[in-house]
Amino acid sequence: MKKSPIYTRTGDAGTTSLVGGTRVRKTDPRLEAYGTVDELNSHLGQLAADTLTQPDDLATLTLIQNKLFNIGAYLATDNPDHATTECVGLGHQAISQIENRIDQIDSLVPPLTQFVLPGGSPAAARANIARTVCRRCERRILALEETTHVDPAVIRFINRLSDYLFILGRYYNNLTETPEKFWDKNC
Repeated sequence: MKKSPIYTRTGDAGTTSLVGGTRVRKTDPRLEAYGTVDELNSHLGQLAADTLTQPDDLATLTLIQNKLFNIGAYLATDNPDHATTECVGLGHQAISQIENRIDQIDSLVPPLTQFVLPGGSPAAARANIARTVCRRCERRILALEETTHVDPAVIRFINRLSDYLFILGRYYNNLTETPEKFWDKNC
């Protein structure tokens, strides 16, 4: 069996194909949305590779990475008729799994009484970078939603994911006994 070529040269003029074959500019809002999902997924891969990542979070991150591939494929599919479509595998159960892990982690970290500055331990800093990319991903998906239907479950999933990444950063600081830094509005 012959291997597929890594390069096709079809995107050299600044266009690419959506699922279904429609060619669009690489600056299209749909590309911005699923490209940012891909970027987020790469950051999650980095978090999953961190030695601090506990088995429960490795399982959660793996689940999330797979769901992000579903979201990427969904967003990469042209919807010229603006039909109401659903993203595969993003039912209530997927969001509940993330919420359950958020609740578990939240019970292990000190109560939050102030705004936490991003950073602390290296793993916490990476979680916060992923969180900010997740928020940008959410904005890109909402921008796409202004022009076509986007499954509301996609937006809920991404929103909940940013919450998970926030608490994961706090958890990494807790595991490493790294004091959190709090916002000093008088600074």
